[in-house]
Amino acid sequence: MLRITEYIRKSLNGEKVRPFPGVILIWNLTNVCNLFCQHCYSSANTVRTDEITIDEIKQQIPYLKKARVKYLILSGGEPLLREDLFDIAQLFNENGFITTLSTNGLLINEKNIDLIKKHFSYVGISIDGDEETHDRFRGMEGAFRRSMEAIRLVRDAGIKVGMRFTITSQTYKSIPFIFKLAEEENIPKLYFSHLVYSGRGRNLTQAEKDDYRKIVEGIIEKGFQYVEEGRKIDIVTGNNEADAVVLYEKFKEKYPEKAELLYQNLKIWGGNQAGVRIADIDHRGYVKPDTYFPFKLGNIREKNFYEIWNSNGILSKLRQHPRPVKGRCGQCEFLDVCNGNSRSRAYAVYGDYFAEDPECYI
Repeated sequence: MLRITEYIRKSLNGEKVRPFPGVILIWNLTNVCNLFCQHCYSSANTVRTDEITIDEIKQQIPYLKKARVKYLILSGGEPLLREDLFDIAQLFNENGFITTLSTNGLLINEKNIDLIKKHFSYVGISIDGDEETHDRFRGMEGAFRRSMEAIRLVRDAGIKVGMRFTITSQTYKSIPFIFKLAEEENIPKLYFSHLVYSGRGRNLTQAEKDDYRKIVEGIIEKGFQYVEEGRKIDIVTGNNEADAVVLYEKFKEKYPEKAELLYQNLKIWGGNQAGVRIADIDHRGYVKPDTYFPFKLGNIREKNFYEIWNSNGILSKLRQHPRPVKGRCGQCEFLDVCNGNSRSRAYAVYGDYFAEDPECYI
């Protein structure tokens, strides 16, 4: 994830960033969902089979610690459909993990808001455009209204909340609406996720390349605006680390005397972190380098997480810096910043995890 406003702010203040000291684990606790979203990387549905149990999760706690997992994102499917979600979150919290929730928000209500506040330090709720766009994209009339009600409820309960938006050819025209919504509703974080061709997302497309870069430039310009105005809205992007190159180029135009510090901060950040500082466990216990990889490293029902996370093979190549990528990515002068970008997208298009990223717009 590229923390755009944070990196602008810190570089202007003369501060060096610190790399995250451990691993961020996304745990997809269920593949059951109450929506049918067009971009769903896990192709979530209504069938509940073979889910990892809380006892199996408990067995992995010492191995997660040994592997330096610090931060957990509980996701799905829709994680609030797990009846034992709060017990799972409590288990993680008691063992010192920072635990957050990624949800569509439809099941957040007055009855469970206190439990959400008790167990989660942050809640990310998906909003993919204005009401018409969001409902169409998410496959349910009224989904936008209910998700917005959840955002307000979480915000008013004093829990940090953010909106998650996926950039596709069907949604990108709603980005100005999303910024306006965040400003009017006092939502402190916006996360813009680039499309990765996984699950049902294989059927979608990005915007055309010329438009695509302009979209990113617009998001980054908003980042500068928020920092310069002192507005407390953080902008983060994910799944296309080429955004860091545009951030650097824009920063160099505006603040040339401090551009070198930003560049060094971006190198410390390190670009794409799949298999490095990012891991994923799906609802059946399979470990992957990130949520989008079709490649499974192993299953925690057969080996513990630490053994899987320290195995050889694709992880060794993902952890090379710079990565041994091919094509345009291998020749790029900014490889040490983006780290080769999305390997999942490369595989989806070329059948090669180390081919160039087809959605690099640089």
